[in-house]
Amino acid sequence: MSRTPVQTNVQTNMPTQMKTPITTQTKTHMKTQMKTTTQSHAHTGFDRLPVVDISGLYSEDRGTREATARELDRAAREAGFFYVTGHRVTREQQAALIEHAQRFFAADEKWKMDYYIGKSIASSIAHRGYVPEGEEVFASGKRDRKEAFDTGRDLPVDDPDVLAGTPMLGPNIWPDQPGFREAVSEYYAAAFALGKTLFRGFSLALGLPESHFERYLTKPPSQLRLIHYPFDASAEDRPGIGAHTDYECFTILMPTAPGLEVMNGEGTWIDAPPIDNAFVVNIGDMLEVWTGGTYVATSHRVRKVAQERYSFPLFFACDYETVVAPLPEFATPEAVARYAPVAAGDHLFAQTAQSFTYLKQRLERGELILPDGSKALASFGQQARYAES
Repeated sequence: MSRTPVQTNVQTNMPTQMKTPITTQTKTHMKTQMKTTTQSHAHTGFDRLPVVDISGLYSEDRGTREATARELDRAAREAGFFYVTGHRVTREQQAALIEHAQRFFAADEKWKMDYYIGKSIASSIAHRGYVPEGEEVFASGKRDRKEAFDTGRDLPVDDPDVLAGTPMLGPNIWPDQPGFREAVSEYYAAAFALGKTLFRGFSLALGLPESHFERYLTKPPSQLRLIHYPFDASAEDRPGIGAHTDYECFTILMPTAPGLEVMNGEGTWIDAPPIDNAFVVNIGDMLEVWTGGTYVATSHRVRKVAQERYSFPLFFACDYETVVAPLPEFATPEAVARYAPVAAGDHLFAQTAQSFTYLKQRLERGELILPDGSKALASFGQQARYAES
């Protein structure tokens, strides 16, 4: 049964007797507080997702931004999955994306396959285009009734990284649908700007310079997916898309209907229904590594339901060549032992190549090789920790 999210400004949804108000603190006190709590790696047994109003991150007053960053930090530590309100992605941008996704997915299957993600070497290297039902398979090996259209930063063919054949980077594939490119591009730009704002908030929350992560965001392979779950009268309300974490730094999700479930710190699945004009944000693998496990990538899944719905995740990545390891502030012996340095782009490509049928077939034919040190699927998050115990 869906649980109603609780709106909060300076508190997340801890049990009532544990809620404590956060007062304005100096930057020095904030840094000390963050450093002394880096050993708290476990999510709480939350029964609903926290809601964080991030409007303060846009303030010119640093104290206001720091106060909002503390709210963000608490939600990231205790749940790793939360709603954000007070953003600057307009309702018009959201509505236009939904409208064009609906038009595209309602089209004939043969026409959609003209834009198949594995149709050409160019499209498969950049990983752009139409994803038919059954193409994507998670660690469980199960296939689900969903289709998608994958886009990203639209780079020109003469970009140096594109010419070098860097995976996950390149031009988008645009269907012959009037207005589609404009709607998707405008939404992507707005959601990406939101991601940069969140990263500045995370920087403050972690006691880092506010612009710390911006050096890693010059040309990231951040992917925007348009996902369609068709109406399925035969579907039972049960687990659907296998439990997984997201491979990037964090994800900004706009869903249109219930179905998302999140694993809490006790291993219980919690419903995460949509909230009007709010995004769902979750910690991904790379932010878990950077923080030495202080933030943990939250395992999540999608329930099988009969209702038709759409989902629009922006997977916010860092630059392909970024080597991610625990930051000095979080490089405890335990963290260093658990998190070996990982090339962010190689990790993203390896996880993607192990999840999509067309890429797995290219691996089998010897046309692709996984990067050295590639991890298996489901190597991060709570499930990975339970597997070790």
